[in-house]
Formats: sequence, C-alpha cells, structure tokens
Amino acid sequence: MTKTLNESKSTLMQRAENQMKENFGASEWSPREKIALTCRALFDAGHDSGLAGQITARAEEPGTYYTQRLGLGFDEITAGNLLLVDEDLNVLDGSGMANPANRFHSWIYRARPDVNCIVHTHPLHVAALSMLEIPLVVSQMDIAPLYDDCAFLSDWPGVPVGNEEGEIITAALGGKKAVLLAHHGHVVAGASIEEACSLATLIERGAELQLLAMSAGDIAPLPDRLAREAHDWTLTPRRSVANFAYYARRALARHPDVLDG
Repeated sequence: MTKTLNESKSTLMQRAENQMKENFGASEWSPREKIALTCRALFDAGHDSGLAGQITARAEEPGTYYTQRLGLGFDEITAGNLLLVDEDLNVLDGSGMANPANRFHSWIYRARPDVNCIVHTHPLHVAALSMLEIPLVVSQMDIAPLYDDCAFLSDWPGVPVGNEEGEIITAALGGKKAVLLAHHGHVVAGASIEEACSLATLIERGAELQLLAMSAGDIAPLPDRLAREAHDWTLTPRRSVANFAYYARRALARHPDVLDG
C-alpha cells in the first residue's frame, strides 16, 4: 500500500533531498584529479578552443590555486601536469607557465570567498551567442540552475591579461554563478569543482538551446516562482556531486590517462 500519494510536493522534495544526502557523499578524487577530470569532461562537451580557456581551483594555502599549464589543451591535462600558482601567477609547483589570462581569476577569488573553482572557456554555442551581444535566456528546465544566476558583460574589454579586465569581469559577475562575456565566452564561478563543472556543461547547452529556439520564434519566459524553485532544487551540493560523478566516469572511460601523476 502506497504511503506517499497524498503527500505535498514540498514534503516529497524534502524526502528526496534527504535521500540524496544519504546516497551521494563527497567525491573520492583529490582536487587535482577533479580538475583534470573537469578538463577532459569539458573537452568532450565541446569546450575545446585550442589553448584558450582556463580552469582553476583554490589550493590548500590561501592565495594559491591549481591551473593547467599554458601550451596544453584540455584533452592533455592530467592530475600530474597541473600547476600550483599564487595570485601573481608565479609557479609554486610544477613545470611551465600559467596562462597570463588567469589574472582575472585572482580578482574573482579575492572578491568571492564563496567561489572555489572557476571555469572560463569559449565553447561553440556560447561563443556564437556572445557575438549577438545578448544575455543567456534560461527558459528550459535542464538549464534551471542558471536561472537568474548568469550575468552579462555587454562590452568586450579585450584580451583579459591586465588587472583592468580582472576588475571589469569581477564586477560584471557580481554575486552570480556565471557571466556571459560578449564577443568572448563565459565564466562560471562554482562553490566547488563539481558545481563549476556541472554549470559549465549547462551554460553551453543553454546557449545551444537558445540559438535553436531563436531560429524558430520568440522564446517564452519561465514562470518566475517555478523557475526559482527549479533553480534551488537542481543547484544543491549533492546534485552537483552526482552530476560530476557521471561526467567523471565518462571522462575516465574515454581518457584513461587523466589521473596519471
């Protein structure tokens, strides 16, 4: 005999949330391994653009973070060839140099103590949408984690290697999880590596959906109350862990060298 068919939606949501906490614990991988897995997962999801783009995550010591070596593509990143750098991009551990464009990451980390991982890439559909100088429109359930959580920078500041770009991008991001950069790409600022990987995957899918919908007609908005409910329901730490575990399994199957080192 069923016991839940007369329960309210809020009760069912809370029960499911409790079950997720029981079934999806902390990731088994180290931060270095999770960054490498994120690089490979995003490469497979179309985020490769030559050597453009950076993925960083806070390291153990304040003012330091992990990033990939300039000269390696996302499909070449392993846990062993990542760099540990300080806020001035001096290499503290590893061989080679960081991408000079990482400078704006230092600005975001200083302004946002809640951010522990930053993904900046130029995937095809995000880049195409950025050329239109219009914000990301979240009007489909799968993209709900970005509802009212993706800012827009309408003025391209040029190559982001100066402190000016760090100030501009950080200000445009504000307190949100992501920002679409006109004529450029996107930045995702995640509370965890798992969350950043999930949101970076979604923002590219959202841009693709938006371009397809715009080609067919006018995009209808989501009801605000329901969209916020979906945002909060889909953007929880346990759901990010579950999403990341799936992306990681696929990356490991396709790139068995990713955890080397």
